Amino acid sequence: MRIVFFGTPELAVPTLAAVAERHEIAAVVCQPDRPQGRSSKPVPCPTKTWALQYEIPVVQPTALNDGAFGTWLKGQGPELCALVAYGRILKQPILDVPAHGFLNMHPSLLPRHRGPSPIQTAILCGDQVTGVSIMRLDAGMDTGDILLQEDAPILPDDTTASLSERLAAMGAELMLQGIERIASGKAVFTPQDHSRATVTRMFEKQDGRIRWGAAAREIHNLVRASIPWPVAHCLFHGDVCRIHNTQVEERATDAVPGTITRVEPDRVLTATGQGLLAVLEIQMPGKRVMSIAEFLRGHSIERGERFEDIP
Repeated sequence: MRIVFFGTPELAVPTLAAVAERHEIAAVVCQPDRPQGRSSKPVPCPTKTWALQYEIPVVQPTALNDGAFGTWLKGQGPELCALVAYGRILKQPILDVPAHGFLNMHPSLLPRHRGPSPIQTAILCGDQVTGVSIMRLDAGMDTGDILLQEDAPILPDDTTASLSERLAAMGAELMLQGIERIASGKAVFTPQDHSRATVTRMFEKQDGRIRWGAAAREIHNLVRASIPWPVAHCLFHGDVCRIHNTQVEERATDAVPGTITRVEPDRVLTATGQGLLAVLEIQMPGKRVMSIAEFLRGHSIERGERFEDIP
Protein backbone atom coordinates (compact mmCIF):
# COMPACT_ATOMS: atom_id res chain seq x y z
CA MET A 1 0.00 0.00 0.00
CA ARG A 2 1.28 3.49 -0.87
CA ILE A 3 1.37 5.60 2.31
CA VAL A 4 2.28 9.15 3.32
CA PHE A 5 3.40 9.15 6.96
CA PHE A 6 2.68 12.05 9.32
CA GLY A 7 4.65 12.21 12.59
CA THR A 8 7.25 14.25 14.44
CA PRO A 9 8.72 12.98 17.77
CA GLU A 10 10.63 9.88 18.83
CA LEU A 11 7.32 8.22 19.71
CA ALA A 12 6.51 8.07 15.98
CA VAL A 13 9.77 6.50 14.78
CA PRO A 14 9.01 2.82 15.58
CA THR A 15 5.73 3.02 13.65
CA LEU A 16 7.41 4.76 10.72
CA ALA A 17 10.12 2.11 10.62
CA ALA A 18 7.63 -0.76 10.86
CA VAL A 19 5.36 0.60 8.12
CA ALA A 20 8.34 1.28 5.85
CA GLU A 21 9.35 -2.38 6.05
CA ARG A 22 6.06 -3.64 4.61
CA HIS A 23 4.66 -0.74 2.59
CA GLU A 24 5.75 2.04 0.26
CA ILE A 25 6.34 5.31 2.11
CA ALA A 26 5.90 8.05 -0.50
CA ALA A 27 6.97 10.80 1.93
CA VAL A 28 7.21 11.76 5.59
CA VAL A 29 5.40 14.89 6.77
CA CYS A 30 6.68 16.40 10.02
CA GLN A 31 6.92 19.67 11.91
CA PRO A 32 9.50 22.29 10.84
CA ASP A 33 12.92 22.17 12.51
CA ARG A 34 12.86 23.91 15.90
CA PRO A 35 15.64 25.73 17.77
CA GLN A 36 17.08 23.67 20.62
CA GLY A 37 19.79 24.01 23.23
CA ARG A 38 21.88 27.01 24.13
CA SER A 39 22.88 27.64 20.54
CA SER A 40 19.20 27.88 19.46
CA LYS A 41 20.14 26.24 16.17
CA PRO A 42 17.26 24.51 14.36
CA VAL A 43 17.39 20.76 14.94
CA PRO A 44 15.60 18.17 12.77
CA CYS A 45 12.94 16.09 14.51
CA PRO A 46 13.43 12.33 14.98
CA THR A 47 11.17 11.27 12.09
CA LYS A 48 13.01 13.56 9.67
CA THR A 49 16.37 12.20 10.80
CA TRP A 50 15.17 8.63 10.31
CA ALA A 51 13.57 9.31 6.91
CA LEU A 52 16.62 11.06 5.46
CA GLN A 53 18.80 8.16 6.57
CA TYR A 54 16.68 5.88 4.39
CA GLU A 55 16.34 8.41 1.55
CA ILE A 56 12.61 8.95 2.04
CA PRO A 57 11.43 12.44 0.99
CA VAL A 58 10.55 14.77 3.88
CA VAL A 59 8.06 17.65 3.79
CA GLN A 60 7.73 20.18 6.64
CA PRO A 61 4.82 22.49 5.82
CA THR A 62 4.25 25.68 7.78
CA ALA A 63 0.76 26.09 6.29
CA LEU A 64 -1.63 23.18 5.83
CA ASN A 65 -4.89 24.78 4.71
CA ASP A 66 -3.89 27.21 1.97
CA GLY A 67 -4.55 24.68 -0.77
CA ALA A 68 -0.90 24.14 -1.71
CA PHE A 69 -0.30 21.33 0.75
CA GLY A 70 -3.51 19.56 -0.26
CA THR A 71 -2.44 19.74 -3.88
CA TRP A 72 0.96 18.30 -2.99
CA LEU A 73 -0.63 15.47 -0.99
CA LYS A 74 -2.95 14.55 -3.85
CA GLY A 75 0.08 14.43 -6.12
CA GLN A 76 1.66 11.76 -3.94
CA GLY A 77 -1.25 9.43 -4.66
CA PRO A 78 -1.52 7.94 -1.15
CA GLU A 79 -3.95 5.09 -0.66
CA LEU A 80 -3.70 5.72 3.09
CA CYS A 81 -2.02 8.19 5.43
CA ALA A 82 -0.61 6.92 8.74
CA LEU A 83 -0.20 9.41 11.58
CA VAL A 84 1.55 9.31 14.97
CA ALA A 85 1.92 12.47 17.09
CA TYR A 86 2.19 14.85 14.14
CA GLY A 87 1.26 17.74 16.39
CA ARG A 88 -1.23 19.67 14.25
CA ILE A 89 -4.96 19.37 13.63
CA LEU A 90 -5.81 18.45 10.03
CA LYS A 91 -8.99 19.80 8.43
CA GLN A 92 -11.43 17.72 6.41
CA PRO A 93 -10.16 18.58 2.89
CA ILE A 94 -6.78 17.10 3.83
CA LEU A 95 -8.36 14.08 5.52
CA ASP A 96 -10.36 13.36 2.37
CA VAL A 97 -7.31 13.04 0.10
CA PRO A 98 -6.35 9.36 0.61
CA ALA A 99 -8.94 6.80 -0.48
CA HIS A 100 -8.72 4.97 2.85
CA GLY A 101 -8.38 8.09 4.99
CA PHE A 102 -5.94 8.65 7.85
CA LEU A 103 -5.10 5.99 10.43
CA ASN A 104 -3.83 7.39 13.73
CA MET A 105 -1.91 5.69 16.56
CA HIS A 106 -2.76 7.34 19.90
CA PRO A 107 -0.99 6.17 23.10
CA SER A 108 -4.01 5.82 25.38
CA LEU A 109 -7.20 3.82 25.63
CA LEU A 110 -9.49 6.31 23.94
CA PRO A 111 -11.71 8.07 24.79
CA ARG A 112 -9.59 8.47 27.95
CA HIS A 113 -6.74 10.98 27.66
CA ARG A 114 -7.41 12.56 24.31
CA GLY A 115 -5.04 15.36 23.36
CA PRO A 116 -1.30 16.08 23.38
CA SER A 117 -0.05 14.52 26.64
CA PRO A 118 -1.77 11.15 27.19
CA ILE A 119 1.28 9.35 28.57
CA GLN A 120 2.31 12.05 31.05
CA THR A 121 -1.29 12.50 32.17
CA ALA A 122 -1.89 8.78 32.71
CA ILE A 123 1.09 8.63 35.07
CA LEU A 124 0.18 11.90 36.76
CA CYS A 125 -3.35 10.63 37.41
CA GLY A 126 -2.05 7.44 38.97
CA ASP A 127 -3.58 5.20 36.28
CA GLN A 128 -2.52 1.58 36.53
CA VAL A 129 -3.47 0.66 32.96
CA THR A 130 -3.12 2.49 29.66
CA GLY A 131 -2.65 1.29 26.11
CA VAL A 132 -2.73 2.12 22.41
CA SER A 133 -5.61 2.98 20.12
CA ILE A 134 -5.63 2.78 16.33
CA MET A 135 -8.35 5.07 15.05
CA ARG A 136 -9.66 6.74 11.94
CA LEU A 137 -8.66 10.38 12.07
CA ASP A 138 -11.44 12.95 11.80
CA ALA A 139 -11.48 16.73 12.14
CA GLY A 140 -11.84 16.57 15.94
CA MET A 141 -9.10 15.97 18.50
CA ASP A 142 -8.77 12.18 18.83
CA THR A 143 -12.53 11.74 18.37
CA GLY A 144 -12.52 9.31 15.44
CA ASP A 145 -13.82 5.75 15.32
CA ILE A 146 -11.65 3.00 16.82
CA LEU A 147 -10.25 0.16 14.73
CA LEU A 148 -7.99 -1.58 17.28
CA GLN A 149 -7.02 -1.20 20.93
CA GLU A 150 -4.57 -2.99 23.21
CA ASP A 151 -4.01 -2.29 26.87
CA ALA A 152 -0.73 -2.19 28.81
CA PRO A 153 0.06 -1.97 32.53
CA ILE A 154 1.70 1.13 33.95
CA LEU A 155 4.48 -0.27 36.12
CA PRO A 156 5.14 1.25 39.56
CA ASP A 157 8.50 2.69 38.46
CA ASP A 158 7.43 3.76 34.96
CA THR A 159 8.32 7.26 33.82
CA THR A 160 7.04 9.04 30.74
CA ALA A 161 10.26 7.97 29.01
CA SER A 162 9.98 4.25 29.80
CA LEU A 163 6.24 4.04 29.16
CA SER A 164 6.57 5.95 25.88
CA GLU A 165 9.14 3.46 24.66
CA ARG A 166 6.87 0.49 25.38
CA LEU A 167 3.77 2.10 23.90
CA ALA A 168 5.68 3.18 20.79
CA ALA A 169 6.70 -0.43 20.11
CA MET A 170 3.19 -1.69 20.80
CA GLY A 171 1.69 1.01 18.61
CA ALA A 172 3.94 0.13 15.68
CA GLU A 173 2.72 -3.47 15.67
CA LEU A 174 -0.91 -2.45 16.08
CA MET A 175 -0.65 0.06 13.23
CA LEU A 176 0.57 -2.70 10.93
CA GLN A 177 -2.40 -4.83 11.93
CA GLY A 178 -4.73 -1.93 11.21
CA ILE A 179 -3.26 -1.30 7.77
CA GLU A 180 -3.56 -4.98 6.90
CA ARG A 181 -7.22 -5.01 7.91
CA ILE A 182 -7.92 -2.01 5.71
CA ALA A 183 -5.99 -3.51 2.79
CA SER A 184 -7.93 -6.78 3.08
CA GLY A 185 -11.31 -5.08 3.45
CA LYS A 186 -11.80 -6.50 6.94
CA ALA A 187 -11.58 -3.27 8.94
CA VAL A 188 -14.47 -2.66 11.36
CA PHE A 189 -14.57 0.72 13.10
CA THR A 190 -16.40 1.40 16.37
CA PRO A 191 -17.52 4.89 17.44
CA GLN A 192 -16.09 6.21 20.70
CA ASP A 193 -18.30 6.80 23.72
CA HIS A 194 -17.83 10.56 23.87
CA SER A 195 -19.53 10.78 27.27
CA ARG A 196 -16.51 9.04 28.79
CA ALA A 197 -13.90 11.28 27.19
CA THR A 198 -11.16 13.04 29.11
CA VAL A 199 -8.90 15.63 27.48
CA THR A 200 -5.25 16.38 28.22
CA ARG A 201 -3.32 19.57 27.62
CA MET A 202 0.25 20.25 26.56
CA PHE A 203 2.75 19.91 29.42
CA GLU A 204 4.66 23.09 30.20
CA LYS A 205 7.86 23.66 32.14
CA GLN A 206 5.97 25.06 35.11
CA ASP A 207 3.98 21.83 35.38
CA GLY A 208 7.10 20.24 36.85
CA ARG A 209 7.03 22.45 39.95
CA ILE A 210 6.68 20.41 43.14
CA ARG A 211 4.11 21.53 45.68
CA TRP A 212 5.19 19.87 48.91
CA GLY A 213 1.76 20.36 50.46
CA ALA A 214 0.40 17.71 48.06
CA ALA A 215 0.27 14.05 49.06
CA ALA A 216 3.46 11.99 48.72
CA ARG A 217 1.81 9.77 46.10
CA GLU A 218 0.85 12.80 43.98
CA ILE A 219 4.39 14.20 44.11
CA HIS A 220 5.84 10.79 43.26
CA ASN A 221 3.57 10.57 40.21
CA LEU A 222 4.64 14.08 39.18
CA VAL A 223 8.30 13.06 39.38
CA ARG A 224 7.62 10.03 37.16
CA ALA A 225 5.47 11.97 34.69
CA SER A 226 8.12 14.70 34.36
CA ILE A 227 10.90 12.39 33.10
CA PRO A 228 12.49 13.22 30.66
CA TRP A 229 10.93 16.71 30.65
CA PRO A 230 10.40 19.11 32.39
CA VAL A 231 11.82 17.14 35.40
CA ALA A 232 10.15 17.81 38.76
CA HIS A 233 11.80 20.73 40.53
CA CYS A 234 11.75 22.84 43.68
CA LEU A 235 14.13 25.02 45.72
CA PHE A 236 16.91 23.70 47.96
CA HIS A 237 19.41 26.01 49.62
CA GLY A 238 17.97 28.77 47.40
CA ASP A 239 18.79 26.99 44.12
CA VAL A 240 16.49 25.17 41.71
CA CYS A 241 16.85 21.49 42.49
CA ARG A 242 15.62 18.79 40.10
CA ILE A 243 14.38 15.53 41.56
CA HIS A 244 14.62 12.52 39.25
CA ASN A 245 13.59 9.57 41.39
CA THR A 246 11.49 9.06 44.53
CA GLN A 247 9.68 6.45 46.62
CA VAL A 248 6.50 6.82 48.64
CA GLU A 249 6.70 6.01 52.36
CA GLU A 250 3.29 5.23 53.81
CA ARG A 251 4.05 6.84 57.15
CA ALA A 252 2.30 9.74 58.83
CA THR A 253 4.19 12.87 59.80
CA ASP A 254 3.30 16.15 61.43
CA ALA A 255 6.35 17.97 60.04
CA VAL A 256 5.88 20.99 57.79
CA PRO A 257 5.70 19.86 54.15
CA GLY A 258 9.11 19.94 52.48
CA THR A 259 10.97 19.37 55.76
CA ILE A 260 13.69 16.72 55.71
CA THR A 261 12.85 14.37 58.57
CA ARG A 262 15.62 11.81 58.13
CA VAL A 263 18.84 11.50 56.13
CA GLU A 264 19.85 7.93 55.25
CA PRO A 265 22.88 6.75 53.23
CA ASP A 266 20.88 6.38 50.02
CA ARG A 267 17.75 8.47 50.49
CA VAL A 268 16.34 11.57 52.13
CA LEU A 269 12.92 11.28 53.79
CA THR A 270 10.84 14.41 53.27
CA ALA A 271 7.50 15.44 54.73
CA THR A 272 4.59 16.13 52.38
CA GLY A 273 0.97 17.10 52.90
CA GLN A 274 0.21 13.40 53.34
CA GLY A 275 2.95 10.90 54.12
CA LEU A 276 6.68 10.89 53.52
CA LEU A 277 8.53 10.97 50.22
CA ALA A 278 12.00 9.43 49.89
CA VAL A 279 14.19 11.42 47.49
CA LEU A 280 16.59 9.03 45.71
CA GLU A 281 18.15 11.06 42.90
CA ILE A 282 18.86 14.78 42.76
CA GLN A 283 20.37 17.33 40.39
CA MET A 284 21.64 20.76 41.34
CA PRO A 285 22.22 23.60 38.83
CA GLY A 286 25.05 22.88 36.39
CA LYS A 287 25.58 19.39 37.82
CA ARG A 288 24.75 15.90 36.60
CA VAL A 289 22.06 13.72 38.11
CA MET A 290 23.33 12.03 41.29
CA SER A 291 22.03 9.36 43.59
CA ILE A 292 21.65 10.58 47.16
CA ALA A 293 24.62 8.39 48.12
CA GLU A 294 26.80 10.19 45.54
CA PHE A 295 25.46 13.60 46.49
CA LEU A 296 26.17 13.10 50.20
CA ARG A 297 29.83 12.38 49.48
CA GLY A 298 30.34 16.00 48.47
CA HIS A 299 27.41 17.88 50.01
CA SER A 300 25.69 18.14 53.34
CA ILE A 301 21.99 17.54 53.88
CA GLU A 302 20.77 17.97 57.44
CA ARG A 303 17.62 16.86 59.19
CA GLY A 304 15.30 19.86 59.55
CA GLU A 305 16.37 21.53 56.32
CA ARG A 306 13.66 22.08 53.74
CA PHE A 307 12.85 21.61 50.11
CA GLU A 308 10.71 24.61 49.23
CA ASP A 309 8.11 25.41 46.61
CA ILE A 310 9.06 27.72 43.76
CA PRO A 311 6.83 30.83 44.06
